[in-house]
Order: sequence, then C-alpha cells, then structure tokens
Amino acid sequence: MYSSKPSIVYGFHGLDKDVAIKILNQQTQFKHSTNKYDWLGSGIYFWENNLERAQQYAIQDSQRAASNVQTPFTLGAVIELGNCLDLLDQQYNDFLGVVYQQLKDDLEAEGKPLPVNKPFGKSDFDFKARELDCAVIRYACALAKAEGQPFDSVRAAFIEGEPLYEGARFFSENHIQLAIINPDCIKGIFLPRKSSTETVFADEKPSCSL
Repeated sequence: MYSSKPSIVYGFHGLDKDVAIKILNQQTQFKHSTNKYDWLGSGIYFWENNLERAQQYAIQDSQRAASNVQTPFTLGAVIELGNCLDLLDQQYNDFLGVVYQQLKDDLEAEGKPLPVNKPFGKSDFDFKARELDCAVIRYACALAKAEGQPFDSVRAAFIEGEPLYEGARFFSENHIQLAIINPDCIKGIFLPRKSSTETVFADEKPSCSL
C-alpha cells in the first residue's frame, strides 16, 4: 500500500569515454554485469543521484590492471524503478531473509555449499566480493519471475569507505546503488552538466550554530 517509489530517479554510470559516446549515439547499449560477486545481482549498475561517486569509480576502475576504462567518463540516466526489490523498504528486507533460508535449504538438499561473501585483496573488513548476497538476490529475482511478478530493478544503500572524522559513523563512500534488470526502465541517457552556482566556495568556510 505504501511501497510505491518516486516515478523518476537519476542514475550515474562510470565507464570508458569511447563506449559512452557509442551509447549516446545509440550504437551500443549498457551491458548487464553478470559477475557472481556483484552486490545486487545481475543488472546495469548506477549510483543513485550521485554523479561525484560515479566519477570517482570510473577513475578508480581505470587504474586497475585489467580495466577496459581507458578514459574515465560518466553518463547520466533517467530511470523508472518499476517493480523494485528495494532493500530500503522493510518488507523486502524481510522477504530477502526468507529467500536466503529457501536458497540454503535447496542447496543443502543438492549437497552444494552456500556461496560466501569475501574481501578482495588483503582487506578483512570490506567484503566486496559478495557472492552470497549476489546469489540470494538472483534467487529472489528468479522466484519473483516464476510467480509472474519479475523485478525490474534492485536498490540498496551501502556503507563504504573510511570514517569521515574521528569517531564518525558516517563514511566517505556511502551511497545508494541501483541494478537495473529491465533495460526499459532507462527512459533517457544524458551528459551530466556542471552546476552554474556553488553553495560553498573553495576559499570560504561554512558556518553553523547548534
């Protein structure tokens, strides 16, 4: 009754410039990510309302040895979430817990192990290879599709990065991420423009009173 989403959100996608231009010219399309460690299962990934984070990601990606990003670039998209598996909504959190148990039972019956969330590299804190989460979300999507109500998108918030200051529980790379399963949810693609105004200038310090 109360789970309807805003009709439009903006998403931003970091990628290689040559690929971005081809997408803008309708010579190619965004590609679904299908890695077994993808955080939100299979889909086209966007940072919700977060141009700066998408730009940071494109730069970080370009610095990886096996990256396909030669020139970091960012595209914006106008997105309708449709039937969204929204993990900012309690009913879907509860649903995912039930799906996990069903997946676990089914794998045990087949004599197969559950996937495990793991860190990339040497980090023991930041579990970026989320094979368990990916498997659970994929299973949820498969169940919904079998019931004739397939999900168009998946949405979740992530706490990531370093504390913003000593003792903080806010982190430097917190974000809301979208995985678009149904490409028809993408209603338009655009080149992000810079704002013509700045609320806080570089040589000024913001002030506040408590």
